[in-house]
Amino acid sequence: MITRPCFLYRNPFSPRQVGRWLTALTVGIVAIAPAFSTFAQSPSPAAKATAAATTQPSDAEMMKRMMQFAKPGENHRLLEGLEGSWTFAVKTWMNPADPSAAPVQTAGSAVRNEAMAGRFYVGQFASVMKLAGPDGTMKDMDFRGMSVEGYDNVKKKFVTSWIDNMGSCILNSEGTYDAATKTFTYTGEYEPMPGVKCNFRQLIKIVDNDHHVMDWYEDRGAGEAKTMEISYTRRK
Repeated sequence: MITRPCFLYRNPFSPRQVGRWLTALTVGIVAIAPAFSTFAQSPSPAAKATAAATTQPSDAEMMKRMMQFAKPGENHRLLEGLEGSWTFAVKTWMNPADPSAAPVQTAGSAVRNEAMAGRFYVGQFASVMKLAGPDGTMKDMDFRGMSVEGYDNVKKKFVTSWIDNMGSCILNSEGTYDAATKTFTYTGEYEPMPGVKCNFRQLIKIVDNDHHVMDWYEDRGAGEAKTMEISYTRRK
């Protein structure tokens, strides 16, 4: 079968219709041109990665900044005031829900020493505490505890960790210092038993160079209550 070239067929559309279609086509192309232009100008992922790399500080600059953050400063010197040998008296409220209940009173000693060129302070604590035994009666038990305190220059917060021979967890907390009241305030959370979470707040008020008081508050879901008070006196 012989076919004829398409250009030899008679155009079934009038010149006016063709003109309208060309106009509409031109308007459409003009309308979508910016979108194609934007797409064409968008940087590729590789280009974005290269641009991001050029904005990152150099290794030398990074090291310089890290060394600045590593230096002990004024906040570390605040902790220096707690360095030394101390005796302490403890009041413990076994049933804080009963305000008429008398606290259990014990005593002990502590030593805080500088570590890592003034970046941290490590404390060793010893006491004989009266604790309830399996039968519910109060018994004397040797207590040993250890603390690490510091100031995180990156977080801009005081930080502390605590371990003792009465548990297997590490208590971590973060805090602030109020110069007006000379008080450190730490907060944190721990889980003494599975499913039993406890929020705590610790206040350390500096009375003077030779005395400070620690107040301990707990919230086990029924509201915050004071459960411990420790008064420290510098050993002469």
